[in-house]
Amino acid sequence: MNLFFIFLLLIVLAAFLLIVVIMVQNPKGGGLDSTFGGGAGMIGGVKQTTDFLEKATWTLFGLMIGLILLSNTIVFKSTEEKEDIAIPESVETPAQPTPQNEGPTLPVQGGGENNP
Repeated sequence: MNLFFIFLLLIVLAAFLLIVVIMVQNPKGGGLDSTFGGGAGMIGGVKQTTDFLEKATWTLFGLMIGLILLSNTIVFKSTEEKEDIAIPESVETPAQPTPQNEGPTLPVQGGGENNP
């Protein structure tokens, strides 16, 4: 399996898990906390569940950004090593000749001199 596809699979997996964790949370404070009976003073871990979901969100976000940056550096470095094409440092383009007469040229008659 190609290195690119391994990173792609890991990034897609982290993105899917991040979507699931975000969808479980409720931005108005409802989420799992209200599902299990509510208060922040409850003993038994419901408050810890919301803390876990927040930590999981930030961890998955960091993991996804890290995988993206790491994949860019490793995948592009491996493709540069495969290319054996020498890139010239400076390429000079030939100068374009400028036309001296833009009109039609007349044939020369006589001994090589132009007599009008």
